Amino acid sequence: MNDSSPPGTAQATHADAVSHEIRWLEQVIEARLGHFFDGTTAPFTVPPAPEQPRGTALGDLIARTGMNATARLVLALAVAPHVNSAVLDPFYVKNSAIDRAFSQFGGHPDAGTAFVPSVETALFLIAGTDTAARIAAMRLFEPDNPLRVSAGVTLTQTPPSHVSRLDIPVHRVVALCDGKPPRPDFSPNFPARRLTTKLGWEDLILPAGVRDQLQHILAWLENRDTILQDWGLERQFGRGYKALFYGPPGTGKTLTATLLGQRTGLDVYRVDLSMVVSKYIGETEKNLGLIFDMAAERDWILFFDEADALFGTRTATASSNDRHANQEVSYLLQRIEECQSLVILASNLRSNIDDAFFRRFQSAIGFARPTVPERLQLWQNTLSGVPVAEDIDLRALARTHDLSGAAITNVVRHAAVGALRRGASSVAAEDIKSAVTAEMRKEGRTS
Repeated sequence: MNDSSPPGTAQATHADAVSHEIRWLEQVIEARLGHFFDGTTAPFTVPPAPEQPRGTALGDLIARTGMNATARLVLALAVAPHVNSAVLDPFYVKNSAIDRAFSQFGGHPDAGTAFVPSVETALFLIAGTDTAARIAAMRLFEPDNPLRVSAGVTLTQTPPSHVSRLDIPVHRVVALCDGKPPRPDFSPNFPARRLTTKLGWEDLILPAGVRDQLQHILAWLENRDTILQDWGLERQFGRGYKALFYGPPGTGKTLTATLLGQRTGLDVYRVDLSMVVSKYIGETEKNLGLIFDMAAERDWILFFDEADALFGTRTATASSNDRHANQEVSYLLQRIEECQSLVILASNLRSNIDDAFFRRFQSAIGFARPTVPERLQLWQNTLSGVPVAEDIDLRALARTHDLSGAAITNVVRHAAVGALRRGASSVAAEDIKSAVTAEMRKEGRTS
C-alpha cells in the first residue's frame, strides 16, 4: 500500500486502515518465525492488533462482525497477496536439513514466484506447532463463520494437490481499500454479467395478466420488510422470491428481468451456465456458491437464462457422471431454497424444468408470442423516433406477420440500415418488407 496517500480523503482513510493491518501482519510473521526458529518453549505472544476506527471499510467490518485478532490475522493474510505480497517472502526460507520449504509454513505448491498462503499458513501464524491450538483454530474456516460469510475469505482446492488455498476475491479487496465495492468482472471466476437497458417499464408490452403477476413480484420486493417483520411472517418464510419465466425466444423474459431490477433499484445479474458448469467434481458447486453468496451480500436479482441446461429433469443414476449431475441439481435446489434474493429462471418450455423445482417457485409466468394489438404497439414503440415513409402500414404489418418483440427490433434495425445504404432519409415500406423477409428466413419461416 502507498503510505503517502493524501491525508484527509476518504479513500486514503480506507487504504490506510488496510495498510496498518498489513504492517501488523508483517510484525506477526516476523515474531512467529523468530519464535519458531529460536526453539523456545516460552508462550508465544501475538503483537497487538492496530486500532481500526469506525468509518473505514475495514473498521466497520471488524465492528459489525465482532472479529477478534485471530480472525483479523487470517483476513490480513488473505488480503496480503493482493496489496503487498512481499510481506509473505519470509515463508520462502528453506529447511537446510532436507533442502526444501518448511511444510509447517503451508503455501500453495503451484504459486509461482509469489507466496500464496494456505490454511496451513494461517494455522501456523495462529498456533505455531501446537496441535490442539491448531485444531481449535480450524473453526475459523467453517462455512458459516463471519470470516467466510461477511469478510469473503475463500478456500480453494485445486487438483491434484488439493491444498486449501486462502484467498479473497479482488472486488472485496478493492472494497476494503476504497470503501465502495465495485461490481465484479465477468470472467470464468465470476460467470455472471450485469444486465442493463435504456428501455423503461412503459416499453414492456405484455398481456394484462402477465403484468399483474409482475406487479405481484414488485409488491413483494417493495414490501417484504413489512410482511416479514411488521406482520411477523419471518419465521414462516425468508426474504427470497423464486420465479419461473417460460415461453418462446424473443418474448421479453430477459427484458422483464432487467426492468424489474430497474424499477426496484436492484442490480440484475445474468448467470452464464456454460461458464458455471465444470467437468471437475465440485467446481460447479463452487462457482454457483460464489454467485449466490454475492447475491445475498448485495441483494441482487439473479437471472438464469436457458436454465434447462442445469435445472432440467434429473437423470437415472446409471453412472458416476449421472450421480454427479444429480448432485449439482440437488445443490442448486438447496441454494435456491436458501437464497434471500429474487431468483428468476427462464426456459423456452415449462416442461423442461425439473418438477422438484416447482414447489420452490412463488410465481410461474408464461410469456407468449404477442397478439396483433401487442405487435402493433411494439411496431409503434420501436419506430417512434425513426423517420418513416407514409406508405408504411403498421396495422397491416402487425396483422400479417407473427413476429416476437425481439424479431420486430431486428426488422427495424435491418430496415434502417437498408434505407441508409440506398441513400434515403427515411425508412420505406420496401425496406420493411425486405427486413421482414430476412428475419423470417432466419427463423426458418416464409410468412
